[in-house]
Amino acid sequence: MNIAMIEAAAHRMAGRLRRTPLLSSPFIDTLAGRKVLIKPECLQHTGSFKARGGWAAVSTLPDDGRGVLGLSSGNHAQGLAHAAAAHGRCCLVVMPSDAPKPKIENARALGAEVVLHDRAAEDRDAIGARLARERDLHLIRPFDDEQVIAGQGTTGLEIAEQAAGRGVERAEVLVPCGGGGLAAGIALALEARAPHMRVRPVEPVGFDDVARSLRSDRREGNRRRAGSICDAVLTPSAGELTWPVLKRLAGPGLAVSDDEALAAMAVAFSRLKLVSEPGGALALAAALNRRDELQAETLIVVISGGNVDAQLFARTIDGQTP
Repeated sequence: MNIAMIEAAAHRMAGRLRRTPLLSSPFIDTLAGRKVLIKPECLQHTGSFKARGGWAAVSTLPDDGRGVLGLSSGNHAQGLAHAAAAHGRCCLVVMPSDAPKPKIENARALGAEVVLHDRAAEDRDAIGARLARERDLHLIRPFDDEQVIAGQGTTGLEIAEQAAGRGVERAEVLVPCGGGGLAAGIALALEARAPHMRVRPVEPVGFDDVARSLRSDRREGNRRRAGSICDAVLTPSAGELTWPVLKRLAGPGLAVSDDEALAAMAVAFSRLKLVSEPGGALALAAALNRRDELQAETLIVVISGGNVDAQLFARTIDGQTP
């Protein structure tokens, strides 16, 4: 993994995917007690940063006519389906049966065939490997894939350029983290383009394997596979490719509760008119609730996705805005 791969991915997706803005709100600055800049990947095509990694990976495949297969809680499925359709390939995704309904429906609407599995009882990797063999598909993993990481790293290229345009050279960059593809990609980009910025991975309480791994200096895992509303980031552990990058470049991890993530969703909507999902709002939740664990005068917060169930979102923003 290197900056050249990330820059090449940015070149391939130019004009195809959105360059999301860097937003600010004096209300959020006050709540966080410092300057906060927001990178809303919920405004990206398919509603999350996963469109970047999906495009980066599919656009490098050989011209062999084979379709693609993805393993996803929902956002990678949509990003991969979007990229596959644009490149004239079929797409099959393996998703947990308890994934939010909009994520399943959107993956199908984008042209993907969806195979559901039991998140707690079945091994999605085994299911995916079997289907890839049987149907002769390219397996594109959601985070442990070099091109996927490079695609997610384009977010970091944009952060570095946009922050510099605001005169910001030093910041802590808070990133929602599951398998670590987004955090690792951004960290690699910042290492090359904004070396005074440091990624801080943010996870749900009880699923903070990356935070624990960074403390113990070895890759640790989560015993549970379900049990948080932040479905987008419930992974067994950081990836074999992402963990070495995070170990070398990331600052200490942060963990926030489901209730804090939901409250952050309400803040994002009230103050910035952004729709975020629980896992996507983790970094904002950390900015608002973990002041003592943060050192920088400026925070850059990635809202990684906005594919949320409408009823959950309505309940969340009703009466929860500080």
